[in-house]
Amino acid sequence: MVKPNKIIENFTEFNWDEGNLAKNWDKHDVSSGECEQIFFNKPLILKRDSKHSLSENRYYVLGRTDSDRLFFAVFTVRNDKIRIISARDMTFAEAERYQK
Repeated sequence: MVKPNKIIENFTEFNWDEGNLAKNWDKHDVSSGECEQIFFNKPLILKRDSKHSLSENRYYVLGRTDSDRLFFAVFTVRNDKIRIISARDMTFAEAERYQK
């Protein structure tokens, strides 16, 4: 597991690809604003996604929205911006791990 503050401590904003915005909303009912909330709430569990990190470092994160919705998200950091690639509700197994 990676310490979240080392990966995201210097970010200044979020950067969204228009296609990912639509995909996350259409497939998972996840809005950009709701997804961004997980980076400001604790606990935040972050791990490097080495399987999909071929051209850039990718990470996945388990986190909680302000309304206690549990999310799994995949993102990368480009310069000082977090670029969210995918976001969805946690699976049962992910939620169990998150709540331990």
